[in-house]
Amino acid sequence: MKVSASGGIAAHSSVGRANADMWIMRAGIVLVAGSLIVALVLPLYVLMSKSLHAANGAFVGLANFASYFANPALSHSIYNSMLVGVVSTVLTIALAFAYAYALTHGCIRGKEVFRIVAMIPLLAPSLLPAISLVYLFGNKGFFKSWLMGETIYGPIGIVIGLVFAMFPHAFVIISTGLSLSDGRLYEASAVLKASRLRTFFTVTLPGAKYGLISATFVVFTHAITDFGVPKVIGGQYDVLATDIYKQVIGQQNFEMGAVISVILLLPAVAALIVDRFARRGQVALLSARAVAFEPRPSPMRDRLLFAMCAAIAFCIVTLIAVAAYGALIKFWPYDLSFTLRHFQFDLYAGGGWQAYANSLTLSFLTAVFGTAIVFVGAYLVEKSGTLPGGCALIQVLALVPMAVPGLVLGLAYIFFFNHPANPLTFLYGTMAILVMVTIGHYYTVTHLTALTALKQLDKEFESVSDSLKASRIKTFARVTVPICLPAILDISVYFFLSAMTTVSAVVFLYSVHTQLASVTVLNMDDAGEQSPAAAMAMVIVITCIAMRVLHFLATRGLARRTQAWKKR
Repeated sequence: MKVSASGGIAAHSSVGRANADMWIMRAGIVLVAGSLIVALVLPLYVLMSKSLHAANGAFVGLANFASYFANPALSHSIYNSMLVGVVSTVLTIALAFAYAYALTHGCIRGKEVFRIVAMIPLLAPSLLPAISLVYLFGNKGFFKSWLMGETIYGPIGIVIGLVFAMFPHAFVIISTGLSLSDGRLYEASAVLKASRLRTFFTVTLPGAKYGLISATFVVFTHAITDFGVPKVIGGQYDVLATDIYKQVIGQQNFEMGAVISVILLLPAVAALIVDRFARRGQVALLSARAVAFEPRPSPMRDRLLFAMCAAIAFCIVTLIAVAAYGALIKFWPYDLSFTLRHFQFDLYAGGGWQAYANSLTLSFLTAVFGTAIVFVGAYLVEKSGTLPGGCALIQVLALVPMAVPGLVLGLAYIFFFNHPANPLTFLYGTMAILVMVTIGHYYTVTHLTALTALKQLDKEFESVSDSLKASRIKTFARVTVPICLPAILDISVYFFLSAMTTVSAVVFLYSVHTQLASVTVLNMDDAGEQSPAAAMAMVIVITCIAMRVLHFLATRGLARRTQAWKKR
């Protein structure tokens, strides 16, 4: 009887624990899905609704859109945005492909250095290249004559700045596609005595086409929705992103700002849809019998590839160096002696050093809470095995930020969280809303990263956990998290760097007490204080570099403790 009773109690306890785990996971799925609805769906719904109403709240249908297209000065911005978007996309993809091809299919020296340099633009706010271009080619720039009568304030400057900002995104995607080449195809091509050019067009390009398609739509979406570059160097050349800013900040015309936001959403959504359809035809490039491709030396080709990489790397480093130089000189271009006065931010317009402290706070909170929400959400989607409808909803909502420009999301937050009937209106003007919009804006990339890491874990872990009558929460904490720690660190540092450099997502939402360093760069530049703006931009760059170094050291240290199981 005692054995039977104890066995019955143990079985009852096991069932109770399993039920408790199931209810906790269901509650987590509902909580994550609800958070995404509040952070993304409801604000966007209110934004779209606002575009159909007049300033007094009366429903006017498409009248606001008719007014927009009836004004040539406004509607011409669509053409301008598409033009700079297409041109900058073509240039970025061409340069990134050549750069990635050199590092994956060439035998050149310094590959690691070139890879590091390619990632530098990710550490800088998008306003930095625009500021550097003004120093170089502006009205008082050293190389103004190189433009042969043209001006940097307009499409030329916007395109150059966008190419700089978008280059690392395209490089990462394309280099991943090129690195998956099957060496057997190149060996077959060599046996058949095909020329290098024919091999390139029949083997290399087809193998990288899906990476090229994805990179093209990612770059195009970023290019037409970027705010920082055209705001600083666009001059009188209006694009959709700057039109939104002018309507909301300059004219307080929120309805027209909502109209332009909806228009800006359309090409971004279209690009995402086309990219998804293109991916449906993607097939595995590497089979189980594939052989890793190893490039063979070719002196002439390798010299040309090295020269090309060196030229691109030189341009990237130059734009960063010019901003640093501009931050350290007294008065460009008349007094080039060095000074640290421009780093005394409290003397200039903006939030001073407090803005920098606010950015650090925002970045830290975004990294902590964003990583927790994203990884737990991805775990519930991939491993919970319950509420399939809720998991599917999270998957769909997680992809929404990819098609929503930061400027549009920020404006949607104004309409939603500043509405008197919203019980969450107390969040408006606080650091919490900045954290929320930043997490929402960068949710897609981090969610896909976490999902990729979790997909590498066999579902046997959960099965073994259940058979051993262990709590799923304990398995998550003791098995899943340690194994996925490198991905978790990658997500956290991505959130930190994004929060430090973002402008568009927060430019409408900061208050006097929550002004950020990236916004201060914008305000200083607007006030004509270019050197202090460059100084603050360089402080952001240095902070991001320091965080990257800490991330590298932490990854190495934790890998020894948590990833030792990978070693034989």
